[in-house]
Amino acid sequence: MAKVPHITHHARRHDIIRVLILRTISNFLILGTIFGLVFTFGPAAYYEMEYRVGQAFGVEYVLPEDIPQNELSGFGRLLEELERNPGGSENVFGAIVNNERKQIILPKNAEFSVVIPKIGANSNIIANVDPSNEDEYLRALVEGVAHAKGTSFPGLGGTTYLFAHSADNFWNVGTYNAVFYLLNKLEPGDEINIFFQGERFKYIVEKTEIVDPSQVEFITSQRGQGEELILQTCYPPGTTWKRTLVFAKPA
Repeated sequence: MAKVPHITHHARRHDIIRVLILRTISNFLILGTIFGLVFTFGPAAYYEMEYRVGQAFGVEYVLPEDIPQNELSGFGRLLEELERNPGGSENVFGAIVNNERKQIILPKNAEFSVVIPKIGANSNIIANVDPSNEDEYLRALVEGVAHAKGTSFPGLGGTTYLFAHSADNFWNVGTYNAVFYLLNKLEPGDEINIFFQGERFKYIVEKTEIVDPSQVEFITSQRGQGEELILQTCYPPGTTWKRTLVFAKPA
């Protein structure tokens, strides 16, 4: 008759501790994965939800058409008027609560900025940023959207290229990418406004494309397409897998 091995109290205790350690590690990995997904895709999900809620409740961003050309003081007058009659909330949810369906949106500055009424995008533009220098463009993207060094400026007849890459770390995604999270909502016929040296340049979207990160020819060549505006951000939002490109022509 075979002898049944004796399992000591110490051995049982050792097995229990091992199971608890493995379970703790497993739970930690699961929570870490959830944490990473929330911080990576959470901002994108928030902006997507805000956009859809705004559409459902009829919230509309309006850029006043009477901003004077080549007159910086005009921005000051509009800002004064906005202070007297705000007509704008910090976000879509505030607009709904306050029953303010029409939101006035004004450019951040007259020297170089972008306003896209359809998606409520409004940002400073940092000029002449090297898109191949990660340290340089990440510093610039904290302040706003980057203008690719070597590409044209509005009104000069070439390609103006603006970009907002994903962040270096997932916890910085919201900091760097929020302005262009909703670029994939733009369609042919939508309006993009660039303010440059006190002048307003209006562009109309012609098409959008999803491309690989290696397709840098849109930045490195002027394409021979006449005056053109290209906006770039990462796709899907919060990743660096692909790029969304929006092509627009002067109105």
